[in-house]
Amino acid sequence: MHVDGGNAVQILLLVTGVTLLPALLFCVTGFTRILIVLGFIRSGLGTPSAPPNQVLIGIAFFLTLFVMAPTFNAIKNDAVQPVLEHHMSVGTAIKRGQEPLRDFMFRQTRTRDLALFVKLAHMKRPRTRADIPTTVLIPSFIISELKTAFQIGFLIFLPFLVIDLVVSSTLMSLGMIMLPPVFISLPFKILLFVLVDGWALITQSVVQSFH
Repeated sequence: MHVDGGNAVQILLLVTGVTLLPALLFCVTGFTRILIVLGFIRSGLGTPSAPPNQVLIGIAFFLTLFVMAPTFNAIKNDAVQPVLEHHMSVGTAIKRGQEPLRDFMFRQTRTRDLALFVKLAHMKRPRTRADIPTTVLIPSFIISELKTAFQIGFLIFLPFLVIDLVVSSTLMSLGMIMLPPVFISLPFKILLFVLVDGWALITQSVVQSFH
């Protein structure tokens, strides 16, 4: 079976993309932040198996696609499409395809985290963003994402913690020490979360945190 050069390039890009997809999904997109925040919601509610892990990962994946859609479209228009139409070499396409992704990561990365990894890499102080290599940008972005996710998670945890404290104090004042507070607080937390339309509020907050 004869395979021409164009098809060979497409197959090579497809195989490379599939191989690197898991690492890219976790390291250079908003997937990590979204998944951690969803995990905080489940922990705050006190329902360790609802929603199950598969559901949380699915929600995080499609929210990531939603958040990253402008970046992915820019990569498609600037790099993927020209290669498929034989208007650009693969090497040039890789360089151009990095730019929208780098712009996204720079917008989400704190200057302090960038400075940390520039120092760890023993680099000279960069003058522009172009002077910062992607190998320094990616770990800086990951650290910033973790910090942002835990900040959002802390704010999510606070109202649930207040409910737990109130219920626990009330039970102790009534002398019901043997009754686990979670039996009383769990329905209240779920009811509160449903009444305030918690999933919509959290989704809105997480998506807007990327802008």
